[in-house]
Amino acid sequence: MNGVEIMRILIGSDHGGFDLKKAIKAHLEEQGHSIEDYGSRDKQSCDYNDVAKTLAEDIAKGKAPRGILICGTGIGMSIQANKVKGVRAAHVHDVYSAKATRLHNDSNILTMGGRVVGPEHAKVIVDTWLETEFSAEERHVRRVKKIEG
Repeated sequence: MNGVEIMRILIGSDHGGFDLKKAIKAHLEEQGHSIEDYGSRDKQSCDYNDVAKTLAEDIAKGKAPRGILICGTGIGMSIQANKVKGVRAAHVHDVYSAKATRLHNDSNILTMGGRVVGPEHAKVIVDTWLETEFSAEERHVRRVKKIEG
């Protein structure tokens, strides 16, 4: 499992991210993580905003240390989640960015696009994001504090 600490993870999608969410959820459950699924429950059209807002609010409240949101592109989920104080959602489609956003930004929500990223690549992105710890170097701590306001 590449040194990933077992944790509680919140996951959610709209219809555009449903298939990728299912693949990631199964991957994480195989690793032993506790997954709470915020929907969508099928491919019926739904508003990404509702899933993103609810999941982001629960991350901000401390219900889980990390969350994953998936829509068609990942962009809408990221925009909506970042409206919640205490959330640092990172829109990621590559391994380098997944690692960098944890190291430098202490991101607590990962967003991806189900129509942009394939399932096998997404699993590597998720594993990298989960196993990477915040660097806690003074400059990064200072910058995250500025994000938090």
